[in-house]
Amino acid sequence: MGLLSELKLAVPWGHIAAKAWGSAQGPPVLCLHGWLDNANSFDRLIPLLPQDFHYVAMDFGGHGLSSHYSPGLPYYHQNFVSEIRRVAAALKWNRFSLMGHSFGGTVGGMFSCIFPEMVDKLILLDASPFALDSNELEHLLTYRRRAIEHTLQVEASQKPSRVVSPAEMLQGFLKNNSHVGEECGELLLQRGATRVAAGLVLNRDRRIARPEHSFEFISRELFVHGIRRLQARVLLIKALQGYCDVRRENDADREPLLFMLATLRSTLTERFQFVEVPGNHYVHMNEPHHVAGVISAFLQSSGPQPGCS
Repeated sequence: MGLLSELKLAVPWGHIAAKAWGSAQGPPVLCLHGWLDNANSFDRLIPLLPQDFHYVAMDFGGHGLSSHYSPGLPYYHQNFVSEIRRVAAALKWNRFSLMGHSFGGTVGGMFSCIFPEMVDKLILLDASPFALDSNELEHLLTYRRRAIEHTLQVEASQKPSRVVSPAEMLQGFLKNNSHVGEECGELLLQRGATRVAAGLVLNRDRRIARPEHSFEFISRELFVHGIRRLQARVLLIKALQGYCDVRRENDADREPLLFMLATLRSTLTERFQFVEVPGNHYVHMNEPHHVAGVISAFLQSSGPQPGCS
């Protein structure tokens, strides 16, 4: 399935960039990439999915080829959630499916609970529909402070983006993204960097700091309330060597993951399907065949899946 088109959707601060595959008349699926990634995150997966759907992968603001937010406007979690609503309005979509990896799944999960009537199916790729505050409560105010200080520091520095060689950029990218293979790293940098005379510069906005600065951490009570609002059918694909927590140092504590799964199962019952697959956090890029079959079956189904959790 070849790329259908590149899109530039107007927003007040510039544009949101996206790329589309498949039949424009088919059921729409909006694809949401992870933190600091971009729409190329889905380049290896979407060609393996049913061709009679219309897939649009967007770059969140400040990522990929999308415009950076205007000076002074911070990158809060709800801003990314509102970008989904803006894209849906621009594409004239009233109801669609969402597929989100990691941070994109968390943004898509919150959107699906705020606008439940708009989301038909929600596919979470090594992601949670919300970020729980279980391990984060004592850090939340520190995160807010760091995010504000980092933004002010970047805005005050006026330092030009660093230019590096393609090889140096790839090695730096792989060092910071241990779950991404070299081939997939190159694919993400195709859209995540711009070639200049002396080498490459990263496209992303330098005001975007660590992911925990922009996650919206919520209590278990609010998590349960949000899931009760969901109208969508939900497929959660968990990579066996993937992440269980926003911060890697908390990954050994699987209790929040078990709480999330128990809540989804008890609340959504036959509308929830949970599948574990071999692979790491970027299994949808590194080994897309491990997830393509179950995603295809889920998209094409109109009722509960046999053998769902």
